[in-house]
Amino acid sequence: MSEHNDALEDLNKLIPLHEKLIATHKSISEFFPFIVRIAIAAYDPETSLLKTYLHSSDGDNPLEHYQASIDDAPSLKKMLESGLPRVINNMVTFESGEHEHTIRIGRQGYAASYTMPMFDNGAFFGFIFFNSDKTDVFDESVLRQVDIFGHLISLMVMNELTSVSTLAAALKTTSSITHLRDPETGSHLDRMSRYSRLIARTIADKHELNDDYIEHIFMFSPLHDIGKIGIPDEILLKSERLNRSERTIMNSHTQLGRKMIDELLENFGLSGIGQINMLRNIAEFHHESINGRGYPLGIQGEEIPLEARIVAVADVFDALTSKRPYKDAWSNVDAVQELIKLAGEKLDQECVEALIHNLEEVEKIQQQFKENRFV
Repeated sequence: MSEHNDALEDLNKLIPLHEKLIATHKSISEFFPFIVRIAIAAYDPETSLLKTYLHSSDGDNPLEHYQASIDDAPSLKKMLESGLPRVINNMVTFESGEHEHTIRIGRQGYAASYTMPMFDNGAFFGFIFFNSDKTDVFDESVLRQVDIFGHLISLMVMNELTSVSTLAAALKTTSSITHLRDPETGSHLDRMSRYSRLIARTIADKHELNDDYIEHIFMFSPLHDIGKIGIPDEILLKSERLNRSERTIMNSHTQLGRKMIDELLENFGLSGIGQINMLRNIAEFHHESINGRGYPLGIQGEEIPLEARIVAVADVFDALTSKRPYKDAWSNVDAVQELIKLAGEKLDQECVEALIHNLEEVEKIQQQFKENRFV
């Protein structure tokens, strides 16, 4: 009997998806040292946006914090429509590309590229890019072996995204079974999750946030108020101002949310989801205030996790600009003025400025996700 070291042993470990991608790249490099980078772009079917998500290289990332419409990438769109991968064995032509992403890739000096679309039961959810530092390397023999690794990576990404979807579905189902309702709309969650991602992208360079962090902000922010499932209807749906005891019960939704997340992760076997502490922080701390007068702990300033500060701004802005049973929707101008008043007191100054400086994108999000009340 002899021993053998599993080249992909790290994939059995409870480690983030990014580390699994790096481990997979290391294994591929033993066979094909010319593959110097593996990158993943995630697709948002609601907006047709491709968004940089993960990459395996230690050096500069030419497309850090980048997003673009699939319509602005005709070669990728053609690949999506055909369902077939793309081989570029000489990327010199990319240097004269018209689109920003092709220009950035061309400047990075990659010599060849192999791109695979990722599908889950026929539903497209992104691309995998294998970049080479040598030309004319992706022949049929190489591609047959790279395809195996590509499908392995696709399954890992799909497992991560499915785990998050399962968690969200479990929470939604729990809400339906108990007949408890939060007077929010599906469109509110669509908008505020994209506002959160927009803020994170804007401040990413200063805080050294990678695309994995930014994408998880997008995925987790809609779950910020899950604790409200445990708040009684007579309080949650009350149209008048809450009294002190009712307010205390309402405020408990943050810690209820944290508890629910921990229980669901254990019960559904989802503890391997990446960036899971970010979800805990969003649920528990998105009502903390910069001045320390928030809840549940009364922490202040940078004691509040950055992801909670980001989501707080996105949530407040959309609440102001949305119609509620007790108020009309504010204009963006009025809402911005209110954010400015709250900046440095209730809300994070930098996150407020990040949203305000991207009002054109905010308006696009508002147009794409208009009010659509749950029925």
